[in-house]
Amino acid sequence: MPQMAPMSWLILFILFSFSLILFTMLNYPLLSQSNPSESSSIPLTSPSLNWKW
Repeated sequence: MPQMAPMSWLILFILFSFSLILFTMLNYPLLSQSNPSESSSIPLTSPSLNWKW
């Protein structure tokens, strides 16, 4: 198995770091979907359950 030069490791590290940052930046809007103005206008009510044992 041939050994890699240190410069190749540095390039690989930069490439993977850049791809991780880019992937995170592109997926951030999917994770922050909650909009405070919409959530305050629609009241969330859960149906009451009356259990009779």
